Amino acid sequence: MTRSDAHHRIDYLEYAVASIEASRRFYGAAFGWTFQDYGPDYCEFRDGRLTGGFFHGTPVPGGALVVLSSDDLVASEAAVVRAGGRITRPAFDFPGGRRFHFADPDGYELAVWTQA
Repeated sequence: MTRSDAHHRIDYLEYAVASIEASRRFYGAAFGWTFQDYGPDYCEFRDGRLTGGFFHGTPVPGGALVVLSSDDLVASEAAVVRAGGRITRPAFDFPGGRRFHFADPDGYELAVWTQA
């Protein structure tokens, strides 16, 4: 999929977990997922089709953080605000890109990212 084909599509899932190692053991044993560590507090998983990540934190009721892709992060953030979304974490850099988090009208938190 090209970047423009992925624009505003679900691209990644993140789970806050109490123990990255316990999550690796569980998902590896249960589903055969593979993993790539990015430091002590982050581990990416691959299920054979989709990638996502585990980060050390307080588990969030309701599950994963849904991460959407964007070709233009500034324009996406403006569109979220215009549509009535609330920015919960302003845009920040991370290895590989930049992203922001927002809450939709029902309070669900999502993120939008773009590659570096």
